[in-house]
Amino acid sequence: QVQLVESGGGLVQAGGSLRLSCADSGRTFSSYVLGWFRQAPGKEREFVAAISWTTGSTYYADSVKGRFTISRDNAKNTVYLQMNSLKPEDTAGYYCAAARQWGSVSYPGGYDYWGQGTQVTVSS
Repeated sequence: QVQLVESGGGLVQAGGSLRLSCADSGRTFSSYVLGWFRQAPGKEREFVAAISWTTGSTYYADSVKGRFTISRDNAKNTVYLQMNSLKPEDTAGYYCAAARQWGSVSYPGGYDYWGQGTQVTVSS
């Protein structure tokens, strides 16, 4: 059973940085695909980034490309989202998700497990 736990959210000024972490308290990520999504109040859940645990291949939403970096630490069984040059429009709840295969990684329906989320607030 995959149990995802996010951490690292908080309040930051525009232009600042945060690093989110997602760990699996239930088992190793093994061959899963790990993704980050975000959801602002009144909006749809939006894809941010994804990484293959096996190959390290990554994929980003255009809105974060060049500012955010997704990475993994096999020894710590943790995936990270480094967020730089943050903007007020990045304010949202950020959710980690795991998928059994690299398929529709930019769609919430492509994932099998979800964490509870961590709030990121960027002030102007």
